[in-house]
Amino acid sequence: MAKLIFFDIDGTLWDERMKIPESTKETIKKLKENGHKTFICSGRAKSNINDEELLSLGFDGIVAACGNHVEMDGKILYEYLIPSETVKEMVRLFDECGMPVVLEGPQKHWISPKGFEADPFINYLFESMGETAVQLNGYDEDIVINKFSADVLPTTDYQRLRKELDGKFDFIEHDGVIIEVVPKGSSKATGIKWLCEYLGVDISDTYGIGDSANDLDMLSFVGHGIAMGNGSKAAKDAAEYITTDIHEDGIRHAMEHYGLISN
Repeated sequence: MAKLIFFDIDGTLWDERMKIPESTKETIKKLKENGHKTFICSGRAKSNINDEELLSLGFDGIVAACGNHVEMDGKILYEYLIPSETVKEMVRLFDECGMPVVLEGPQKHWISPKGFEADPFINYLFESMGETAVQLNGYDEDIVINKFSADVLPTTDYQRLRKELDGKFDFIEHDGVIIEVVPKGSSKATGIKWLCEYLGVDISDTYGIGDSANDLDMLSFVGHGIAMGNGSKAAKDAAEYITTDIHEDGIRHAMEHYGLISN
């Protein structure tokens, strides 16, 4: 029976230099040859999943923006967009609280012009996304987003922001300095659940592999949660199986462990 396998991107499919191990490429190919379906499952919004080498691996679909965008065979099956009035409120609040923000949508990203000077990831966004990464100059009705992320600066009034947005959003903290903010109750797991119901696939036939904080719900929800050897302690604690490091053929070893491919 065909299985569904969900792969995080950063720290899982590729390393900090965005290099995909050859063994990972071969494993994805073997999984497809064996009749299984493979999906990118990322916190990144769809507009920031654009790397040609990554997409050329032939994934059957993408669960993006922490479950708020689901597509398969190039067709969008599900999309949740934050209401425009809420976006307007958020832009005002982030400015007043002194927190630089990246508004992440299926077509574009809107990025604060100040506050990211010490964050190299922002340069990567502008370089990799080209015209689809634009400067945020206050609220605009053309801003269409699924989620957002931000840096917590020493001068940021983070407590006020959490208090005012807590009822509408969930916060995923990364090392106390970077946060991902997603619509309340949404996660990679909710995107996987939606897709499984759409396809009529039992959760026991699903596998998820990741390494960090925004993978925890996925690792706990799927039939078989797999943490990368280079993953965080929290990811390893949430997983059923811990594979080897990304540079030690972690994805290949995990798929062999579960008998989805042979060595």
